[in-house]
Amino acid sequence: MYISPPLFIFVNRIASHSLFFFFSFFQTMRRHRNEVTVELRKNKRDEHLLKKRNVPQEESLEDSDVDSDFKGQNVTLDAILQNATSDNAVIQLSAVQAARKLLSSDRNPPIDDLIKSGILPILVKCLERDDNLVCTRLVVSHYAVPLFLRLLQSPHQNVCEQAVWALGNIIGDGPQCRDYVISLGVVKPLLSFINPSIPITFLRNVTWVIVNLCRNKDPPPPMETVQEILPALCVLIYHTDINILVDTVWALSYLTDGGNEQIQMVIDSGVVPFLVPLLSHQEVKVQTAALRAVGNIVTGTDEQTQVVLNCDVLSHFPNLLTHPKEKINKEAVWFLSNITAGNQQQVQAVIEAGLIPMIIHQLAKGDFGTQKEAAWAISNLTISGRKDQVEFLVEQNVIPPFCNLLSVKDSQVVQVVLDGLKNILIMAGDEASTIAEIIEECGGLEKIENLQQHENEDIYKLAFEIIDQYFSGDDIDEDPSLIPETTQGGTFNFDPASNMQTKEFNF
Repeated sequence: MYISPPLFIFVNRIASHSLFFFFSFFQTMRRHRNEVTVELRKNKRDEHLLKKRNVPQEESLEDSDVDSDFKGQNVTLDAILQNATSDNAVIQLSAVQAARKLLSSDRNPPIDDLIKSGILPILVKCLERDDNLVCTRLVVSHYAVPLFLRLLQSPHQNVCEQAVWALGNIIGDGPQCRDYVISLGVVKPLLSFINPSIPITFLRNVTWVIVNLCRNKDPPPPMETVQEILPALCVLIYHTDINILVDTVWALSYLTDGGNEQIQMVIDSGVVPFLVPLLSHQEVKVQTAALRAVGNIVTGTDEQTQVVLNCDVLSHFPNLLTHPKEKINKEAVWFLSNITAGNQQQVQAVIEAGLIPMIIHQLAKGDFGTQKEAAWAISNLTISGRKDQVEFLVEQNVIPPFCNLLSVKDSQVVQVVLDGLKNILIMAGDEASTIAEIIEECGGLEKIENLQQHENEDIYKLAFEIIDQYFSGDDIDEDPSLIPETTQGGTFNFDPASNMQTKEFNF
């Protein structure tokens, strides 16, 4: 890759003089992070990036892109400086390109004059922009990344810190920039800064860049990079600084969101036993990140899920399910919905932890997002659980709040509930009429009847099947206990005790 000598000289000159204004400016900067939101559904979560934008593939930054005001003119430094501070992205891009052209002059590029003009902080601040027009396209296309990497070797710590900050912004622009910077060898020098002598502000920046390296799963970071980063995260998870701890746990959550192979790599690193206790951390930010990380792990195989369960994870959930923040409640129920989707031993662990009544409470009283997760948790149990486990669910009075969700507008929730009800009826066997009675008494039958007119074909077919099989008068089987037995002599033997009905469930 060819690197313009004047640009190379310029960047290296940065490291040697006129740095006071530059670094004091950036010490006051704060990085911008957007909340990463994901759909909490097993294997069906959408991707949302920290920086919701992609690097353009086809557009190039040729000299023809420069604003016409700059073409064919001897642009002064004052004009460049003025336009570099413009709110208009096109004008600012033109100014940055004009500065680059000055630095590319064959004779006596005005490096010192540019530094003294005060444009340097403005140029680097372009990396903070939320659009690509000035930011990453320009930096990457003009070979600045290798120069930033070279500055990581500077003997001046403040120079290293600013290079880390700049690289973090480039990496955070998306998976293409991330993988490009990784390919140039950023990981090893970056991780070398994790040592006891590093200032806390510098270490926060390093951890933030690690988070950006772990983010994005389309594609995920290279497996070799994940292997390099995990030992560092296992060290940083012990850190007492809340910002560093939160970023470390979020990095783990991004890695565990990259499929079963990455989940296994995180498990093999040995970090899970140190991750689980953070579910009860006093800082909500830490709890939230830890809950997402362990929640992602249990979207994996039953064996991977069991690793988390073996760390006594369920003991943290009574507090999480009663947490004052609804978001915590929602993610806690989401976590449990993936446990009830596991094997029967894992379902039993949820029952023995006393969490079923709490899930049902969220099903009845939580906000809609939490109710939706609770519906999944219940429906999953009706699929994965044994007869006695489903019977326990019914005994906890799950059917009325379950049926209440049949009237919501979310078709997915309605179908999940119908599936769960049908599974319960099937599992009940001879007791299906008792379950049908409960459904009718709580108003569920009327809702199911109305769903026979639903626009969703799967829903109205499922509603029809339930009505036809369990609520059609002509098809109701006579209770075998009421049929008199025939004696050897051909007479009927009536047992009065057999006519006594019970409300107990015995699937």
